[in-house]
Amino acid sequence: MSLKGYFQAVRAFSFTATMVSIVLGAALGAREAGGFSWALLAVTAICALLLHAGTNVLSDYFDFKKGVDTDYSFGSSKVISEKLLTPKEVLIEAIVIFSAAVLLSLILIAYRGWPIVALGVIGLLAGVFYGWGPSYKYIALGDLAVFVMFGPLMVLGSFYVQAQHFSVTAFILSLPAGFLVAAILVGNNIRDIKHDSEARVKTVANLLGPDKAKWEYYLLVAAAYCCVAALTLARMVPFWSLIVLVTLPIAFSNIRLISHSSTDNPAAIADVDVRTAKLHLIFGILLIVSVLIGMAI
Repeated sequence: MSLKGYFQAVRAFSFTATMVSIVLGAALGAREAGGFSWALLAVTAICALLLHAGTNVLSDYFDFKKGVDTDYSFGSSKVISEKLLTPKEVLIEAIVIFSAAVLLSLILIAYRGWPIVALGVIGLLAGVFYGWGPSYKYIALGDLAVFVMFGPLMVLGSFYVQAQHFSVTAFILSLPAGFLVAAILVGNNIRDIKHDSEARVKTVANLLGPDKAKWEYYLLVAAAYCCVAALTLARMVPFWSLIVLVTLPIAFSNIRLISHSSTDNPAAIADVDVRTAKLHLIFGILLIVSVLIGMAI
């Protein structure tokens, strides 16, 4: 048993993907409701982070069992292949994390009612079946699922906790976050095309092939910016939201890296997930700040 292994398995560096959506949803909800609950935001964030962590850990377990996670592959925490934890310990960790998320969600259900149950069940099932059984990530549905889970589901869930209703504006503003998180996964899949093919894993990237998969990445990144620009022109968000455009140099740098990548040299884009996550984080923070500025003015 290794405490380092247990921490490494959750892949905490990826948690920014969750926090951006949760804080964005809460900020939009507070703007709509005219009030804000820090306590409920904290519970919402912890529940979402537990679901994210549980998904990461359980995915590692099944990736190892299915021969996808090896000592030369990218993307996983490698706690099993590096023998920091046994497969059984990883499975138990996932069960404990998911159980904690379910128990903590009872607080949100008590304060905000049964809509939280529906959102929570969707999130839990999405996390469990990301790796278990006929996992949807192995049949080219991972990109869509990640977009939905980290975009509309998390933003609308956090929005509902604060505002106690749903909103079309919140849904539309959840799309940029979803596009960029999906881009993180697409970048991973482009890097792993050769390995995934050898492991008989079907992703959108290896179905499309490297050249077309690169265009999927480009379009997802472009869609995030276009969405914010369209919302600004429609006056659904404040003019300040265009501040996200300052992240364009990061986006162009990532696109250039992807465009020059080769399936024969995946190590050259080994950190494409970290680079895209950095773009998502800075873009998300700036979008949240613009919403807060709009509330203050």
